[in-house]
Amino acid sequence: MFTESTPYFSVTHDFTVYLTRWPDDSPLPSESELRGMLPTGLLLISDVKALEADCLMQLRHFDDEAKSIIDYLKLQSRKIDLVLQHVIAQEQHEGEQHRGVSFGGSGIRIMGNAALEVGHHYKITLHIKEELIALLCFVKVSSNQAADASDDAAKTQFITDLEFTQILDSDVEQLVKASLSVQQKYLKYRKLTKKAP
Repeated sequence: MFTESTPYFSVTHDFTVYLTRWPDDSPLPSESELRGMLPTGLLLISDVKALEADCLMQLRHFDDEAKSIIDYLKLQSRKIDLVLQHVIAQEQHEGEQHRGVSFGGSGIRIMGNAALEVGHHYKITLHIKEELIALLCFVKVSSNQAADASDDAAKTQFITDLEFTQILDSDVEQLVKASLSVQQKYLKYRKLTKKAP
């Protein structure tokens, strides 16, 4: 299980995150305890992703004739992921909702109306709909700053950096793959817009 800050590439992308303050006097959960905290929807999506990755890895050893089978299995996997995402979207979420603005394998950045105290731990549920990711992990507030000043002081927003302190290795892998996927889509989009007259 990932338990220390490892520098990973991060991308700007909108997503949803729910934060619950973790008591200062409570130790962070172990890997098995973290797995035990996963709600049914997140557990299902985690298992499905692991099975899919294992299956696709085995199929890569076949020749080009297996390409159509792999493409079909990817399509079936995407359909299952979409159904699971819908199920998760219907569930009640614990914690306060925040807007995520960037993510990577090391942590996330969020935007909110209140400043979070540096050093405090939070249990979070993270949803990146476009990349079909939903996971639960623990983070620590590493920095906090006011966003660019607006005309209305009452609407001051705060940018908070959260580093992962307890997260499953498979979830880090998902986030790294998703960050590369988002970056690839962005680069393709930029290339297309440059070609447009």
